[in-house]
Amino acid sequence: MSRKFFLLYYHKGWAGVKDKRSVKQKINRLRRLKTWQLVVILVFMMLMSATFLRLNNIGMVQRQKAVEQADKQGDMQAVQDRLYDLRRYVSDHMNTSGARIYLHEKYNRDKAELIKKAVENNNANKDVINKKVDDICKPQFSGYNQGYVSCFAREYAKYAPGTDPVSSVKVPDIELYRYDFVSVVWSPDFAGFSILICIVIIMVIIARLVSLVVLRIILKFKYSDI
Repeated sequence: MSRKFFLLYYHKGWAGVKDKRSVKQKINRLRRLKTWQLVVILVFMMLMSATFLRLNNIGMVQRQKAVEQADKQGDMQAVQDRLYDLRRYVSDHMNTSGARIYLHEKYNRDKAELIKKAVENNNANKDVINKKVDDICKPQFSGYNQGYVSCFAREYAKYAPGTDPVSSVKVPDIELYRYDFVSVVWSPDFAGFSILICIVIIMVIIARLVSLVVLRIILKFKYSDI
């Protein structure tokens, strides 16, 4: 009986020693990969990510300026082409949010065209009104005396109440000339992959620290008597 007990205790003890050695080997393997090494790599990759994100944003700004330049030139086909380039770039690259374009020059051109038409129409109406008023007042007076002037002013006020044609123009809504672009959360480019690498490194650091703590706890409490 004592021999069986001894053999059983011996086998359990030997198994415990083997398990303890296995735990120590795992700890040693984890120690080979230093935390400071991972932190250095992480800092380097974060700098790379920031650089690539900045380059993405610069590319967006360059395409915005291309749209504005085409708008100043008044070439609407070029404006549409540059807007398409900007939309495609923003949809394919992260960190390009805030891409908002107002076609100010097109707005000003359309507004000026409406004012020009209003003034031309007003001038044409004035010619018609002048003739109508003259036909009314001229038979009443001989020549262009003070009576004719008073009559002309009185009758003209009936047909043309003195409205400013420019103030009556309904200008276009500026919001109709606005273009907003929303970037993707993540994009498969240098910036996107460098950020993924940073996330993986952070997960490795956390997993390493947690594993070391768990293995040391196991080594301390489970195999403390071996």
